[in-house]
This record gives sequence, structure tokens and C-alpha cells, in this order.
Amino acid sequence: MLHKIFIAVVAVFITIAPVIAQNYPTRPVRFIVPFAPGGNTDVQGRLIAQKLTEAWGQQVVVDNRAGAGGTVGVEMLAKAPADGYTIALASFGNILVGPSLFPKLGYDPLKDLAPVVLVSQPPGLLVVNPGLPVKNVSELITYARANPGKLNYGSAGNGTWNHLFAEHFKALTGIQMTHIPYKGANPAVTDVMSGQIQISFAPFPAALPQIKSGRLRVLGVTSAQRSPLLPDVPTVAESGLPGYAAATWFAVLAPAKTPPPVIAKLNKDINAALARPEVKAAFAADGTEPAGGTPEQLRDSMRSGIQQWGDLVRKLGVKL
Repeated sequence: MLHKIFIAVVAVFITIAPVIAQNYPTRPVRFIVPFAPGGNTDVQGRLIAQKLTEAWGQQVVVDNRAGAGGTVGVEMLAKAPADGYTIALASFGNILVGPSLFPKLGYDPLKDLAPVVLVSQPPGLLVVNPGLPVKNVSELITYARANPGKLNYGSAGNGTWNHLFAEHFKALTGIQMTHIPYKGANPAVTDVMSGQIQISFAPFPAALPQIKSGRLRVLGVTSAQRSPLLPDVPTVAESGLPGYAAATWFAVLAPAKTPPPVIAKLNKDINAALARPEVKAAFAADGTEPAGGTPEQLRDSMRSGIQQWGDLVRKLGVKL
């Protein structure tokens, strides 16, 4: 008897699932951005929210929930109803690094969250004070080896992407540099310009104007390919460290057990938004381009990223 009831329930769900997707959304959707307004996460989130609002005729409301490196907002997502009316723009720190960095993380990214679509993978820029006598990555490595312990690099804090990008660089080269954590990327960049520290792996928005004004020298782009914004700047790998590649990471996620038809609609419509010329132009100003793809591809990206960066965090013994 129970078996027949189960089969009947499954049959009903299969029948109504396309209808759920066709009608979704019928009311406003909450889009959690786990950081304060104004940063690149917020900019990307608001672009997507605007395009979904236009496509659906339903308001997609950005809800900024900053705190604990972006983990507060993602934990709220994990505990939200799995109906498609709460989604979030997650990032490098709260998904790929969070499980290894936070001993009491309130969610498991692979168990408690449903992948929707990869949004972007922005690279960073390896920048130095112009007074440092190096013009490329090879010269930086040579200088660091000849001056062990004399170089300081700044990041936005322990466990942030620019901290881990620099430690990845150190691990591949064997050089010594001292980490100086700041309360954000901009203060670190400011101190590179003033000569208080010598090096930083910086985000495009913070570094690009200073590079163009000559107040920073850029040695390389961290991604595997050159950036269209700086086509003459080599990658770190091209500039002297073969095999180096690192990028940040943004993705739209939903609570686990969100109905697959709803995930499929979200994926389809966000992919369409990311393909729009004005969205591509806005992303380009941030030094990146929209990614897109399937939920399955995003899950693979989550698994590999959690493994790669988690291994580095554990090897370094990084603590908050």
C-alpha cells in the first residue's frame, strides 16, 4: 500500500513539476548578497537581480547580509525554504575556503546548497611599489631569494583570496615574504603605493587606476589567460612562474532540495542575463567576464575548488 502511495506521489510531482517551473516566480524573490553594498559581489548581484526582474516581471530584491567573511548570508540561504524564493550570490571565501577556514561553519556547501550557475571567475593583479627594482615575476623571485624576509605583502585579511593567492605564489617559488593583513584590499593597495609594504595581489577595481597613473607597477595577471583590460600585461605564469594560475569565484546558489525545474529555470534565465552585452560590459570594468554554464559544471567547480584551496589552508595552518 505504501509503495503505491509513493508511486502516486512521484507521478503527481512529475506531472506538476513543469507547471511549477512555468509559473515560477509568482512573487518577489530574495537575493542574498553576503557582503556590504558597493563591493564587486554587490555590483554583480545587483546586475543579475535587475535583469531577472526585467525578465520575470517580479521583483528580485537584493538583501545585503554581511558578516564573518560572507558566511552569515550563506548560512541564511542554507536554512531558507527550498522553494526558489531565496537565492544567494556566493563567493570564493564562503564556499571554496570556508569549510577549511571556519571550524564551526553553519553549513556544508556540497550538502546544504544547490548549485545554480557559475557567475564569474575574476583574476587578481600582482602589483608592487614602483620603487622595487623588479620589472617582472622572474626578477621578483630573484630579488626575494637574494633578500629573504625583507619583502612584505598585504592582503584583505587571513584566508581572503589575495592572502591565499600570495601563499600559493610563495609555495611554488619557495621565497620568503611576510604577510600583513588589512581590513580590506584598498588599504593594502594604498600601502603598496606609499611604500609601507612592497607587494599585493590586488583586485582590478582597486589597482587599475593606480597602475594607469604609474603609482603601482603590475607584474602579472593571476589567471591562466591575459585580461582584455590589460592585454599587454602577461600572466604570472608568462612573467616567470610557469604553472601558476588562480582566480576568484562567484556563483548563484539555492537551498538544497530546491525543485529541479526551478533550478533549471533559474539557470536558464541567469545564463541569458549573463549573455547580455551591457552585463558583459559591466563585468569587463571589473576585470572579468561572465561565466555561465550548467548546475552540474558548477558543482564540479565547487568540489575542485574546495579541495584545492582547502588543502592550501590546511597546509599553511591558516587561522582567523
